[in-house]
Amino acid sequence: MRMTGAVQPIFFAPPTAPERVIAHNIARLVIRSLYRELVLYPKPGLVSQRDNGAHRDMNATTFLRSMFALRHYFFEIAAAGARAAPMAELRRLGVGAEMRMLAATNGINTHRGAIFVLGLLSAAAGRAWAEGRPCSDETLRELLATYWRRDLLMAPLPSTLSHGQEVAARYGIPGARSEAIHGFPAVFEIALPALREALAHGVGAERACLHAFFALLARVDDTNVLYRGGWNALHDLQRSAAGFIAGGSVFAGDWLQRAESLHRRCSQQRISPGGCADLLAAAWFVHQLQRPMP
Repeated sequence: MRMTGAVQPIFFAPPTAPERVIAHNIARLVIRSLYRELVLYPKPGLVSQRDNGAHRDMNATTFLRSMFALRHYFFEIAAAGARAAPMAELRRLGVGAEMRMLAATNGINTHRGAIFVLGLLSAAAGRAWAEGRPCSDETLRELLATYWRRDLLMAPLPSTLSHGQEVAARYGIPGARSEAIHGFPAVFEIALPALREALAHGVGAERACLHAFFALLARVDDTNVLYRGGWNALHDLQRSAAGFIAGGSVFAGDWLQRAESLHRRCSQQRISPGGCADLLAAAWFVHQLQRPMP
């Protein structure tokens, strides 16, 4: 999940005062969404404020440093999206954001996927505002297709592949770019319906996000899991997540014990579905976008 490739410097006018306000609001919602994902517990194998999950090289503080380093990137890319900036400009912003992230975390990849997924969604949200349109699911997906899908289709793979790109090529599965080309179906067709279902049942934001997260685990071919454990690990996690949902998900009385059990197992096996974490943050971001901004 990288924005890579050699790009030429691009010079553009600074955002107008109204663009600055909306870009600031979009960036604030992105950081809030990343924080919501971070503190969510129990997410099988993933870092939270409770523990480090499957990771030995990062903790919650690492993620917080990364978020602080990225806050201006999401402002910049939302403003760029409002101007319908070309993909080359968005890519340049993404490459710079990756460099700031790695500098803040001493070389640890905390948010590379989020830089790509939430960066493009921030650009689409900025463009929706510029066109005076609500950030509905349909509008965001339409704008992604209208302004950036063609460049995503035509962009060559970088000479140095990320772990996710290597895994997608090796196993012949769609990667992050394919997800973006098709309008992020995992966000709009899996995570958001599950999130809305849970909220409609009256549970709070934390349990609703966990329900959406397990829905993603059950259906997404997470390249982070494939990289760490291969097909067996991925299929086992998908079956376990589907079983959690079939057993009542977060609406059952024993949901916390079952979720914690899977979290401990993934942590011991060093399985970490970081791709699903990025998609969950993206779903919460879209959900927040569709509420009145304070």
